[in-house]
Amino acid sequence: KVAIKGIERELICPACKELFTHPLILPCQHNICHKCVKEILFAFEDSFADGGSESSNQSSPRIRISASSMDRIDRINRSGRKRNSLTPRSTLFPCPSCQRDIDLGERGINGLFRNFTLETIVERYRQAARAAIAIMCDFCKPPPQESTKSCMDCSASYCNECFKIHHPWGTVKAQHEYVGPTTNFRPKILMCPEHEMERVNMYCEICRRPVCHLCKLGGGHANHRVTTMSTAYKTLKEKLSKDIEYLISKESQVKAHITQLDLLLKETECNSERAKQEASQSFEKLYYVLEEKKSAALRAIETSKNIRLEKLQTQVEEYQGLLENNGLVGYAQEVLKETDPSCFVQTAKQLHVRIQKATESLKSFRPAAETTFEDFVVDTAKQEDILGDLSFHSNGLEIPEINEEQSRMYNKALISWECPGKTDSADIYVLEYHKLNKEEESVTWQKTEVCGKSKVLSDLDDDSSYAFRVRGYKGSICSPWSREVIMRTPPAPVFNFLFDDKCGYNNEHLQLNPRRTSVESRAGFPLLLGSERLQVGCYTTLDYIIGDTGIAKGKHFWAFNVEAYSYLVKVGVVPSNKIQKLFHNTHDVTSPRYEQDSGHDSGSEDAFFDSSQPCTLVTLGMKKFFIPATPAAPKDPASRILPLPSCLGICLDCDRGRVGFYDAGRMKCLYECEVDCSGLMYPAFALMGSAAVHLEEAVTAKYREYHEDI
Repeated sequence: KVAIKGIERELICPACKELFTHPLILPCQHNICHKCVKEILFAFEDSFADGGSESSNQSSPRIRISASSMDRIDRINRSGRKRNSLTPRSTLFPCPSCQRDIDLGERGINGLFRNFTLETIVERYRQAARAAIAIMCDFCKPPPQESTKSCMDCSASYCNECFKIHHPWGTVKAQHEYVGPTTNFRPKILMCPEHEMERVNMYCEICRRPVCHLCKLGGGHANHRVTTMSTAYKTLKEKLSKDIEYLISKESQVKAHITQLDLLLKETECNSERAKQEASQSFEKLYYVLEEKKSAALRAIETSKNIRLEKLQTQVEEYQGLLENNGLVGYAQEVLKETDPSCFVQTAKQLHVRIQKATESLKSFRPAAETTFEDFVVDTAKQEDILGDLSFHSNGLEIPEINEEQSRMYNKALISWECPGKTDSADIYVLEYHKLNKEEESVTWQKTEVCGKSKVLSDLDDDSSYAFRVRGYKGSICSPWSREVIMRTPPAPVFNFLFDDKCGYNNEHLQLNPRRTSVESRAGFPLLLGSERLQVGCYTTLDYIIGDTGIAKGKHFWAFNVEAYSYLVKVGVVPSNKIQKLFHNTHDVTSPRYEQDSGHDSGSEDAFFDSSQPCTLVTLGMKKFFIPATPAAPKDPASRILPLPSCLGICLDCDRGRVGFYDAGRMKCLYECEVDCSGLMYPAFALMGSAAVHLEEAVTAKYREYHEDI
C-alpha cells in the first residue's frame, strides 16, 4: 500500500493550495474545490464591476489567483457579462491546473460532478494527519462527547448513547449504514447533475463523464458513444491497475531518474551562480570604463577651469593697474615728475608703448577666457540606446524577418513578420519603428510589445516614411534585431467608399459582389451581338461605374487592385455635373468608326475621342500602365508604358486641383495632372472586355486574423 502521507501533493487544490473540500471535476478532468470555483467566478464579476481585478483578488483571502489567471479574468470580463444575482453567471472558467478557459455550459457549477472518490481519500489523509483530534458527536448536549460512529444515511456522527437513541432497534433507521467517525459523507447513488432525479448508469466516452439515460436520449450526449457503467468501471479499473503495476515495476528506474534530477538541481544552482558571477564581471567592466571616462572628463574640465581662471585673474590685475595711483598709471605719474629731459626720454619711450596698449585694450574690451563649458558636454544618447538594448543574446533564438509582402500601409499600418525556421520559439516580440526625418540628428524609436506575429499601428503620419524592426524575447533572452524595413504611408487620409449599384450601373455587362467592393466585366454575348453586323472598325463600349460617395474638399487617397487578366480598365475621377454625360456617351458598338474616320490611320480619331471624355482617367490593361500622351510626357510611346503594379492608388487634392496615380505598394507617384474640382468629385472606373477591379480593404485590428481564417 502507498502511504497516505506520501500523496499529499495530489490532494492539494490548485486554487487555494489547501486540501480539497468538496472537490468538483471540471470538463478538462482536473479537480477544484467547490468553494474555489464560486470564488473565482465571483472574482470575474467583481473585477468587471470594479473595473479591475486587484480588489477582487484581495477580497478573497482564501483563494490565490495567479497573474495569468487574472489576465484571463479581464479578458473574459471584456465579453460583456454582468453579475445580476447571487448565483455566478459566467460560463467560462480558467482552470488553475491546465491554464485553459473551460466552458462550464449553461448549468455552470450545477453541471459539474462531485469527486467522491477523491473526497474519501482526502478524508483518510485528514484522519491520518490528525489522529489526535477526535470527531465529536453532533447530538450531545454541551459538552459534546467523542463520536464512535458516523451514519452514512443521516450524514451525522454519534456517540454510543446518541446512536441508540436516534437509531432504535426494530425501526427503519436501525438498518442505516454506519462506519467509523468521519466527516466525509457521500451519497449511495450518484445522481445526474443535469437531470437531478435520474441516477447515472452510463459513461460517455467522448466527454469522459458519467451520464444518465435522459442525457443519451435527448440531451447533450445524444450522438455520443456511450457504454454501460459496469463496462466502463471494469475497463478503466483494468487500465489503471496495469498502469500502476507498470510504474511499480519501474521503481528502480524512477529512483534513478530522481537521482539524476537531484544532480541536475545542484548543477543548475552551480551554473546559475557562475552565470551571475560572469554577468557581474561584465557589468563591473562597464562600471570601470565609465569611471575612467568620468574621471578623465572631470580632470579635463578642472584643467580648463584653472587655465581660464589664471587668464582672467591676470586680466583683472592688468586693469587694476590702469587705476589712478595704482600700477601702470601710478608708475607713469611718477615718471612725469622727472625734470631731466634725457632721463625722462630714456624711460618714457617704453612706458608710452605700454600706455598705448592699455588704451587700445580699454577701447575694445574682451575677456581673456570664455566662461561657458559647452565644449565639455558629454553626449550619451547613443550609449544610452545601446545600454537600453543590453540583454542576454542567444544563438538558439531565431531572428524574425519582416514579411514585406504581407505587410501593408493603408488607413493603418499592418506589420507582419515570421521566423525563418517557421517555429514560434519566442514568447513575445518587440516591434520598434520611427519616422525618417533628415533634420533630426538622433533617432527615437517607438516600442510596442506583441504576443503574435503581426501588429496594426494607427498613429502614423500621412505621406511619411517609417523604419521598422522587430526582435523576439523568450524570458530574459532576446534575439538580435531584424533587418530594418522602410515603408511609406499614403500621401493623404484614406477615403472609404463602395461601388454605386444605382447610378448608371449596367448589370448586363458588369457584375458586383454582395459587399460592393469588387466589380467584374465579362465579354459575353451582348458585345458579340452588337458587333456582328459591323463590317468596319468601331468604338466598343466602355462600361462605367462610380463610387457611392463624393468628395467636396480636402486631400484623399484610395487604392484598388486590377486583375492581371484585365483587357482594358480606365480609372480616375469624374465631377458630379458630368456624370450624366459619362453614362450617355454616344460612342458605342452601334456607331461605326467611319463616321469619325478621316480615311487614314493618323490617330487623330483617337485624339478626338480622348479629348471628348468628361472625366480624368488613365488607361490600364494587359498588365500595363499607360501614361497619357501630354506635352510633358515622353515622346517615345514605349517610355510611357509601365508595368502594372499589384496595387494602384489615386490621390485627389481638391484644394490644389490635382490628381495623382500611385503605385500603392511603394507609394510612388506614376503620373499627376490637373483636374477641375469645381463640383463634387467621384471615383470613376471603366471596364471593357474581361476585366475586374477590387477595392483595397481597410486595415483593422482583426484584419490579419480574418485573412488567416480564410
